[in-house]
Formats: sequence, C-alpha cells, structure tokens
Amino acid sequence: MTEVNANQPDATPDGARTGVWLIGARGSVATTAIAGCAALASGMHPPTGMVTETAAFAGCGLPPLGRLVFGGHDTASCPLPKRAEQLVAAGVLPHGLPAAVHDCLAAADACIRPGGPLPQDPRDEDELIGTFAADLRDFARDNGLARTVVVNVASTEGISGDDDPALPPSSRYAAAALRAGCAYVNFTPSTGLHHPTLREEARRCGLPHAGRDGKTGQTLLRSVLAPMFGQRALPVRAWSGTNLLGGGDGASLADPGAAAAKNAGKERVLADNLGGLPEGRLHIDDVPALGDWKTAWDHVAFDGFLGSRMVLQTIWQGCDSALAAPLVLDLARIVARAHEAGIGGAVGGLGFYFKDPDSGPADLPGQWHELLALAGRLRALA
Repeated sequence: MTEVNANQPDATPDGARTGVWLIGARGSVATTAIAGCAALASGMHPPTGMVTETAAFAGCGLPPLGRLVFGGHDTASCPLPKRAEQLVAAGVLPHGLPAAVHDCLAAADACIRPGGPLPQDPRDEDELIGTFAADLRDFARDNGLARTVVVNVASTEGISGDDDPALPPSSRYAAAALRAGCAYVNFTPSTGLHHPTLREEARRCGLPHAGRDGKTGQTLLRSVLAPMFGQRALPVRAWSGTNLLGGGDGASLADPGAAAAKNAGKERVLADNLGGLPEGRLHIDDVPALGDWKTAWDHVAFDGFLGSRMVLQTIWQGCDSALAAPLVLDLARIVARAHEAGIGGAVGGLGFYFKDPDSGPADLPGQWHELLALAGRLRALA
C-alpha cells in the first residue's frame, strides 16, 4: 500500500483514497512532491506554498493529503528513497526527511511501472497505451482507490512536426489516462492532451483535465509585472530574459525543440498581457553545476512620462522542485475533487497555476479571482 500516512491516527480504514499517478515519477519534482506530502500529512512541516491548505479552500471537500496514494511511470530506475537522498545532498530536501518518510517513499516506489518506449521496445503505439492504461487500472484496484489523477511532471519534449503521425510520449500517457478513466493534469509544456487526435476522445470521455506548463518562477513574476505596465499606461519597448538551470530540466531544455516549447508559454504571458510581444529574446542555458537550482533574469525597457527611458531588472533564484511540488499537490487535489463533483472537460479557474492555461485571463490577479470562484463552486457541491 502507498498511503502516505498509513501510520497516522487519521488514516481511517474506510476513508476514500485518491491516486496520484506521476509521469516522471522518479524525477526531482515527483520525489519532492511525494516526500513533501508525507511530511505534511504527518505534521513534520507546514504546508508552505500550498494554496489548497489555506482558508480559500476550506470546506471544498478536497481529498486530504494523508489519503493520497502515489504511483507512476518512469524510464529511470533509481529508487525513490535513494533519489530523495540525492535531493538532500543537492539542498532541495531537508536533512533527515528521507529517513523519516522512508516507508512512504518505498511504498510509492513499489507502485512505479516502466515507462516507454524503451530501447528496442517491440510494442507499437496502441500496445504501449494499452499497457499504460492497464497499469493505471491495476494501481486503482490494488490500492482500493476512488479515483486517480494522472499528472505529467516528466522532462519537456520537443515540438512534434505537423506531418508526424505518431503520438509524442506525453500524448501516449494522456491517451492512457483517458482509456483508464482518469483525470489528467499536464504540468509540462509537452503536447499531452493538446494533440489533435486526442481532442475528440477527451471531449467524448468528459474527464476533467488541466494544463499546461506549471507557472513556478520567472513566468509567475511576468504575469504580475506585465499587466502592471499596461494598467499604468507605460509602453514596454523590450523584454529580454535568461534562465540558467541544471539538473534534468537543464539537460532536456538544451535541446532546441524542447526549449522552444518551454519559451512559447513564457512568451504567451507577455503577449496576452501587453497586447503583443515586445522586442527581446528569452534564453535558456544548461548549467549542470546548478543542479536543481535556477536563476532567471529579466530586463524590461519601457517608456515613462515625456518619453523618459526607464528600465526594470529582476532576478529570481530558487529551487524549481520545491516551487513546483506544492502546485502539483494542489492541482491533483483540485482536479480529483472536480472529478468527484462531476465537473468534466478543461477545469476552469486553474490558469493561476499554468503558463499556457486552457482558458481564462492572463494576469495573475484575474487568475486568482477565477481560482477563488472555482473554490466556491466546489464548496457549493461539497
């Protein structure tokens, strides 16, 4: 069993449990989310960064953190307890946490299944999707789950060509989620459910879904600053940025196709809030020595009164996994509750969490008000 607080007093045997199936389950974000959920459920740490643990979501009927059960797909073989120790060495997780939640990590690791396709994998696309869907059904059955949310936290994939008939890996996992009757969240800029061949199936299934590309650092700040310039009638002449990051994200984003997919969401935030994309470019540089930490610089050139030239510069430094993990837990809980409440399709009100949301305003204050409206809707249905 992978119930994160199985030894805690509130783990009642008849309580409904919710599955969280992570694509990229042995990566930094997934490991941080699983270890963090166990730490919060046991009271070892406060729920810093989790909006669903604030008063705004009280009474909404969200699944408790202690009733979340983790599993997932991954092509990596490093066990979660060892991966957590690596994150301690990298300064991502606090010392002592992997040992304190070892049983929870080990139990979740036992529910991770091979992703794919692996080298020389003989299965065709439909067979792969069928295997992934069977893994999801087995996970729900073996753990007595009421429902499961599939969350993609894998490395960013490159943009597929329009003439490529094959589904990209992220879309295969998304198709498996639909086939298994699971809600779906795309926390990456990868294609996922946005592939044209999945749109009709997603509509027909009526399952709740949300995406894409989690908004954790630089773009979060942009979604606050960009509307400020528009509201104060300050024309932005140029907006340039640079990201320095290492780890798995740095390595994957060294690929031009993956970087282009990532930058598209970052640019959309500026274009939607400013009425067009200003001059300037965004660079992503792989710096392996930074590990799971990243630095983002922005340089904004704008005009002031009587044509005075002004500049705003920002620096954002943080641990991407620690920024992303609470958002992953928030989204899994909200989308699971939406599924329980009978809400289908793209879940409105979740743009607060994404660079490239399915709908809604582009500015963070507007997205916050829509999120509060969603909380009110869930509360009314509780």
